[in-house]
Amino acid sequence: MDSQQMENTRSTSPAIAVIILNWNGEKLLREYLPQVTATTDATLSRVIVADNGSTDGSLAYLRSPEAPKVEIMEFDRNYGFAEGYNKAIAAVSDEYEYVVLLNSDVATTEGWDRALYDYMESHPRCGGCQPKLRAYLNKESFEYAGAAGGFIDKNGYPYCRGRIFSTCEQDHGQYDTPMEIHWASGACLMVRRQLYIEAGGLDAGFFAHMEEIDLCWRIRLAGYSLAAVPASVVYHLGGGSLPADNPRKTYLNFRNNLLMLHKNLPDGVRKGFLFRRRLLDTVAWAKFVLTFDFVNAEAVLKAHRDFAKMLKAYTSFPTENLIGKDRQSKVDILTSYYLKGRKTYSRVME
Repeated sequence: MDSQQMENTRSTSPAIAVIILNWNGEKLLREYLPQVTATTDATLSRVIVADNGSTDGSLAYLRSPEAPKVEIMEFDRNYGFAEGYNKAIAAVSDEYEYVVLLNSDVATTEGWDRALYDYMESHPRCGGCQPKLRAYLNKESFEYAGAAGGFIDKNGYPYCRGRIFSTCEQDHGQYDTPMEIHWASGACLMVRRQLYIEAGGLDAGFFAHMEEIDLCWRIRLAGYSLAAVPASVVYHLGGGSLPADNPRKTYLNFRNNLLMLHKNLPDGVRKGFLFRRRLLDTVAWAKFVLTFDFVNAEAVLKAHRDFAKMLKAYTSFPTENLIGKDRQSKVDILTSYYLKGRKTYSRVME
């Protein structure tokens, strides 16, 4: 098949399945879906809404004349973020070379999918990539869940170009170069469909939070890279499922961070690493107690109790330790942020 025939085939068969997982998100669909469909290249991508057993008016809206025309996939119940996406990606046709996991509270911009696609096509060993994420309610600022690309520090804490802990930088173009990263945000993650399946997809045991970081870690262990592609820009509301101070979110973040480290560290370093993290989590627990935030303090304890029950389910571990292999995973963001006052990615990297 010559190049012209390939282009003609691709124009009739989109290469990308853009999958929006929805659960009781009628309001978000009404606000964001029209812009997603208006700014997504229909010759390149197909927008699919996978409904995770919604009980609100989501499906009625999607089938109404006022809604944009998208494909609809229905599940019988809420399978959570991880298993919901696994089911959706398994169900889409293998004609799609790429899938995009797109949150229902993301507003895309013109050319967002083309920029990600072009990067992946020109970097065959890149397993997945993300756009630059800005905040929907503060459009000059990077957004918490991904910013301009994610990393993991020496203690296993996730951080980003453009966001360290709760501090999000203003976007002045300082991170506008593409860059290899440790993890790409699940708010908008393009990944090779077959690689996603071969890597095992998102871990359903996580239910929600940090499952994309775990997946990205496994993709890197398989020999692929990940990248941030700032030429693609999206705006993320964030907190669309759980507010930042919700004890359920605290529980999931602490538990899943421990699970992620347990799964992806080799035998020689795992025990010592997790012991150090338990000490650091104890400090976080004490902070909640001292500020009389007893519900979040209990969430930390519950996270550790449940981690102890769940870790036995994981019996296969890698032989390679990715932490410490590059500059970004040698830094200590706790020390940089709280003791040295370095609250931007550029300062942390000094």
